[in-house]
Amino acid sequence: MSSLLVPYYEHPAHRPAEWDAIVAAAPRLYGVVLNPASGPGDRPDPAFASLAARLRAADVRVLGYTDTGYGRRAHAEVVRDLTRHHEWYGADGAFLDQVASGPAEFGHYQRLATAAWGAGCGTLVLNHGTHPHPWYARLADVLVTFEGDWETYRALPSRPPPGAGARLCHLVYGVPAGADAAALARTRGAAVHCAVPGVGDHPWGTLPHTLEPPR
Repeated sequence: MSSLLVPYYEHPAHRPAEWDAIVAAAPRLYGVVLNPASGPGDRPDPAFASLAARLRAADVRVLGYTDTGYGRRAHAEVVRDLTRHHEWYGADGAFLDQVASGPAEFGHYQRLATAAWGAGCGTLVLNHGTHPHPWYARLADVLVTFEGDWETYRALPSRPPPGAGARLCHLVYGVPAGADAAALARTRGAAVHCAVPGVGDHPWGTLPHTLEPPR
């Protein structure tokens, strides 16, 4: 089942074996978040362009990372990043990070979603990190309703709040070896997930245990 959404924020030149492992796992992947420089960067990076081409050739969704600052980042700046991801790396989707969750910001994100579709994004993932207002399910293919550490995740209720009404994703870090995070995600209503061992300020510089390359 293609249920893994992998946000791996390392440069291909620095972690080639890890990226090879991700590409090799293509049939298991819902998508990969491409994040050259907390977004697309100021100019195209040939290493990321080559990697994106490999992922697309393996039939993996390439989702361009774009920070939205919980609705505070200007519309034009977000759209610029979306366009760069598509033009420079052939991204066929968008991963919007730090997305607001309340109804007051919905109009802003509705305009961003329209711009993303216009920029060639066939898949839209919104990372709220919590359950948003139900309106957001109208915009996204996937809603990230949890991003946090393993101990917090284990303590969550076993089912999502009523009315979630969309494909959900949970992103969990600090996950110990042997923990069945995929099964726990399913019991919490998430069809898509990622669970990595990393902790601290940069947990997404580690891979899920099941994707780690041989040493």
